[in-house]
Parts: sequence; C-alpha cells; structure tokens
Amino acid sequence: MAAVRRVRFLRNPLATEIGDTVEEFLQILGGPASVFLDGRDTRRTRALVTLLHGNEPSGLMALFRWIKSGRQPAVNCVCIIGSVEAALRPPLFSHRMLPGVRDLNRCFKPPFEGAEGLLAEEILQILRVHHPEAVIDLHNTSGSGPAFGVCTHLDREHDALVALFTERMIVTRLNLGALMEISEHSYPTVTVEVGGRLDERAHELAWEGLCRYFDSDRVLAGDEPVWALEILQDPVRLHLNPGVTLAYGEAPDSAADVTLRQDMEHFNFATVDPDEPLGWIRGDLRSRFWAQDAGGRCVLSSLLRCVGGRLYPAAKMTLFMITTNVAIARSDCLFYAVPQASVSS
Repeated sequence: MAAVRRVRFLRNPLATEIGDTVEEFLQILGGPASVFLDGRDTRRTRALVTLLHGNEPSGLMALFRWIKSGRQPAVNCVCIIGSVEAALRPPLFSHRMLPGVRDLNRCFKPPFEGAEGLLAEEILQILRVHHPEAVIDLHNTSGSGPAFGVCTHLDREHDALVALFTERMIVTRLNLGALMEISEHSYPTVTVEVGGRLDERAHELAWEGLCRYFDSDRVLAGDEPVWALEILQDPVRLHLNPGVTLAYGEAPDSAADVTLRQDMEHFNFATVDPDEPLGWIRGDLRSRFWAQDAGGRCVLSSLLRCVGGRLYPAAKMTLFMITTNVAIARSDCLFYAVPQASVSS
C-alpha cells in the first residue's frame, strides 16, 4: 500500500483538545484528517466522511458536537474530514474547493492525479485499512432544499443507511467519480445531503442522523427503517455547454445566453408540469445545454423544450439539486431531473 501523504490522524480526541468552536477545530486540524473513535464494541467499524466540499459544514458541525459531548459510539467510527483548507479560506465555509483545483468528490476513480486525486486515493486507502461495515458521506445541498440520500444500489442495506437521516432516496447509475460509487465493490456506501449549508434545520438533521448512526448497535438490513422511503431512480444531470453565460432573474438578462428563474430553488423535489416556465434562452437548446443518461445517450429533448425563447420542461418530472449559485451551476450542473414515472415509494 502506498504511504499516506497528507491526512492527519487523531484518536479519541478530548473535548478540550478540539477548540471551542468549529472554526478552531478546523484550524487545529490544518488539513485533511482522520479521527478514530473507539466504540463500545471494538470488533466492528463504521465510517463517516464529511467536508469533501469546503462549503458544506453540517457534517463537521455534527462531528464536533459529538466529540464535545464526550459520548462513546456503539462501534468504532473512523471519521474522515476532507477539504479543510477550502473550508478555512475566508469567508469560512464559502468555497466548494480552492481555486484551480478539482472537485474532490469527482476524484474517487483512477487515475488518481494531482493533489485532489492523491487525497481521494488516500481516503480510499484509509477505508480499506478499516474495512467498515458501512460508509456515510455527509453533504449539504448546493442550494436550499429538502434532505435526501443518494446511492448506486437499491437494496435493504442502502435503504437502512439513508433512513437514518431522511425519507427520500435517489438511485443513480451515473459514474462521476463520487465516493459513494465505491459501494459496488467495497462496503454499503451512501451520500446524504442534509439540506442547504445555511439552513439550521440541515445542521440539526446532520446531528440527529449522526447520533443514530454512531449510537445504534445495528444500522444495516434487518433493522426496522425509520421511515418509508420515497425513491427516485436514474436522474439525469443538465449541464451548460462550455462558454455559455448564465444568469438568474425575474426577466431575461440581456448579457446572458441562459436566464433561469430567480426562484428556481423552490422547485427542489417539486413535480413540475410541461407548462411551468423555467427561464429564457437565446439560441437553440443544443447550443446551450447537454444532458446524458447513465448509458451515455443524449436525452436533452426529453428534459427541455423551448417556445418563443422561453424554457419549459419537456414532460412532467421531479427536479432536485437546484442551485442559484452561478459558479456551482457552471462548474457542476444546473439541476438533476427524474421523469415522474421513475418516482416510487
């Protein structure tokens, strides 16, 4: 195994050793870290990964609160904290990643190149060493919206993990290089998006779910689920083409190729009908957007239609992961969409 190069290791840190605030905790860590907590049952281990994006603080806040409480988890817990430097860049928790570097949560597949690729490889090495019975990757959504889980497998183990936090689950076959994609070959792994980074309810949900995850003797299949899950399958990501300019507003922006509605975030996990206007466009759809399904097929025409320069859904569908942050929308995606026929409970 290659030597671990960047991650700092802590074991059972005391409440007095991590500072008085989350910011002080980050400063003490200084960079990526692995915090190991001995459990009451030391024969098993679970993993928590958080702060893969520096502007998503809820998971770190929950872990800080747990350590401060002095509680001991039911089993060993290895807690990996990723983009500490990005989180510390002023203003605190405002940078998804540092300028000019790759998105860490797109680096969990070969080739592991550059600083972020090497860090992703190290995180995978740490998980292999501990071989946890489950992995939860805790995130905030890019915009304000309800909580949901994401996984690559539809089975009772993944259901049970998501149900510790939320009642809604996305099942995707998209291969983006995200950490949760290791589930196919390793251990049950889910991403949980607890809500917007500025939402107090998101911070509280992260804490409540973390307590269930750390405190429960069993978290996998065989336990009663907390909620019946709403399941959305095979979402499609809508992207801007390179060089396309974007704005959000209540009317078309004359300087932008695409203007989406200022209140787009209100559609997070809402069902939109084909007559619901989403925004405005200059030019044709294919010159502005691209969208592919998990099989690599172009599905743009099944997502959007344009009438007189106005954008509409092409069919009834559920939208999520909508953000009105132009930088995130351009570098990641505008939103995910699931046809209504792929939503079940």
